[in-house]
Amino acid sequence: MAATIPPSSPTLATPPPPDPQRTAEARAAFTAHLTSIGNSHISALEQRVGDIHSNSLAISKQEDEIGKQAKKLADESKKHQKVADDAGAKLKELGDIQNWAEVLERDLLVLETAMKMGEGEDDGWETEDGEEGEEVGGAHAVVDGVGDAKGKGKGKGKAEEEGGRKEAAVEA
Repeated sequence: MAATIPPSSPTLATPPPPDPQRTAEARAAFTAHLTSIGNSHISALEQRVGDIHSNSLAISKQEDEIGKQAKKLADESKKHQKVADDAGAKLKELGDIQNWAEVLERDLLVLETAMKMGEGEDDGWETEDGEEGEEVGGAHAVVDGVGDAKGKGKGKGKAEEEGGRKEAAVEA
C-alpha cells in the first residue's frame, strides 16, 4: 500500500495566489507607516532648524547691542578717567596750597615769636654779633636797610633762630 498524503497537508500545500488588493493595501499601509515615521523625525528636525535660525538672529541682534553698549562703556570710562585726572590735579593743587599755608604759618609763628621777644625787653638790645637793635613800632628789630626805622622801609622782615635764641631782623 502506498501511502498517500492527503492534499490538505500543510507541508505539501502550495500557497494561495496573492490577492492584488490585499498586496496593495499592505504596501500602502507600509508606505504610510514609513512616511509617518519620517515625517515625525523631519518635523522635529525642521523645528530645531527653525529654532537655530531664530536664535541666530537673536544672537546677532544681541551682538550688535553689546557692541553699542561696549562703545558707550568705553566713552563713559574715558569721561570717568578725565574726572579722576582732574580730581588728581586739584588734589595736587590743594597740596601745593597746603604747603604754602604751612610756610606762611611757620613764618607768622616766627614773626609772632620775634614780636613777643621784642615786647619783653627794653628799648635797646643786642644780637649775637653784638649789633645794636632799636624799637620799631613797638617791637625790637635790627635795622639794616633803607627806611625810617619805623617799620616802613623797603626791606623784608625775618626772624631766625640760632643757638636756641630767636632774633628778628629787617633786611633791605
